[in-house]
Amino acid sequence: MEKSDSPEVARKHANKAVSAVAERVERRGGAKENADLQITGRTQSREAVSRAQARIRDAVTRNKQGKLTALLHHISIDGLRASFFGLKKAAAPGVDEVTWTEYMENLEVNLAGLHHRVHTGAYRALPSRRKYIPKGDGRQRPLGIAALEDKIVQAAVVSVLTPIYEAEFLGFSYGFRPGRNQHQALDALAYGIGKRRINWVLDADIRSFFDTVSQEWLVRFVEHRIGDRRIVRLIRKWLAAGVLEDGQVIQMEEGTPQGAVISPLLANIYLHYVYDLWAQQWRQRSATGDVIVVRYADDTIVGFEHRHEAEQFLGDLKARLARFGLALHPDKTRLIEFGRSAIANRRARGLGKPESFDFLGFTHYCANRRDGRGFVLGRKPGRKRMRAKLREIKGCLLAMRHDGIQRQGQWLAQVLRGWLAYYAVPMSGAAITAFRHHMIERWMRVLRGRSQRSRRSLAWSRMKRIAERYLPHPRILHPWPEQRFLVNIRGKSPVR
Repeated sequence: MEKSDSPEVARKHANKAVSAVAERVERRGGAKENADLQITGRTQSREAVSRAQARIRDAVTRNKQGKLTALLHHISIDGLRASFFGLKKAAAPGVDEVTWTEYMENLEVNLAGLHHRVHTGAYRALPSRRKYIPKGDGRQRPLGIAALEDKIVQAAVVSVLTPIYEAEFLGFSYGFRPGRNQHQALDALAYGIGKRRINWVLDADIRSFFDTVSQEWLVRFVEHRIGDRRIVRLIRKWLAAGVLEDGQVIQMEEGTPQGAVISPLLANIYLHYVYDLWAQQWRQRSATGDVIVVRYADDTIVGFEHRHEAEQFLGDLKARLARFGLALHPDKTRLIEFGRSAIANRRARGLGKPESFDFLGFTHYCANRRDGRGFVLGRKPGRKRMRAKLREIKGCLLAMRHDGIQRQGQWLAQVLRGWLAYYAVPMSGAAITAFRHHMIERWMRVLRGRSQRSRRSLAWSRMKRIAERYLPHPRILHPWPEQRFLVNIRGKSPVR
């Protein structure tokens, strides 16, 4: 599909004529045949991408320090096809107003044209469409919805760059990396606090990270390893494309658009050079006691044995971030006494319980084991996350309040299972049981609000029987973090 710098022109599907000609001379297969062709094309494309990534990993192994200068040829039609099939079919369209289904109608012609434009330098990035979503604190988070072809090319570039940077990134970085997830970051944090001499925790929050990233520094960081000027030019095009808001294109001189396919990788590259390497060197050069670091995207938790080292790290971190255009959020960054000795130490000084902190949706708190054998790290779903989810459930139930109880119950069961799959960790039993109870309460209010008869006839005892029919009872689904950490992390370490 051809693109124009104008969003109005970009809305037009450029391949309608080609599609019409093709329909007159090609046999049109049925739905099953089309599905089989899609599956075959998707599988072959993924295999081609895997082979390309293997070649890139070999090049990285041979050239661990220098720049990689020949990368664009790895963005093949197979790579673009794999990127296309990896996109969400129901995602909202960008300024081009082209959906996944529309692009699929003439996929091979579209990909051939896109491939040609990328390799000849004719490819132009369109501005992202600005959309706002509510945050937990009531504010609005800006997201950028990229045009479909921009998503495809960005995903293809990510597949090329990922093997290079996976060899560079450090072990305490967990966000948006293949084979890593939130629970691995949570396990590493729990293991570090539970097994190391941690008495102080720094909960650091970078203020408006994605909006304040220095584009100049970001490109310089990319150029440390990427010597292919064509790849760098693609990244520059996406950074300079701007956003479309209220009919006007706004050029962004700093930041990366949240929601773009390539933004998580660019964020990791930026923080790798600004934060990760610096934190590792600080720990090696300045720390005399234990220090643990866990980072997931722009959220980081640092644990310290000594308070004076925690305070020194915090001051040094502020200066380090300021050098690269970043700053810590003054209200969300806290240094608290926390760890296996925090309860006893605070009690000896006549103070209350240690403060808690939130990380990746969980509230972490200090507790003692029931058998009295000492410290255990408590974790439960964060209160803000629970309230936000219950508000969302209530809104959806109101929208479907005239549907049958069976449909509502099946939907609620699906929501509850998904929620438990993330939050049902050890020490969270009371919280996840309470969450199910609050779901039932909101369901009952919606059902009773349908009519006067429902309000009179639906007692709590009957509501509980309905809930028993559809909603599973909560149970702990995750092992203790120390167990999983030893299996997933230390078991693969060369140092046994």
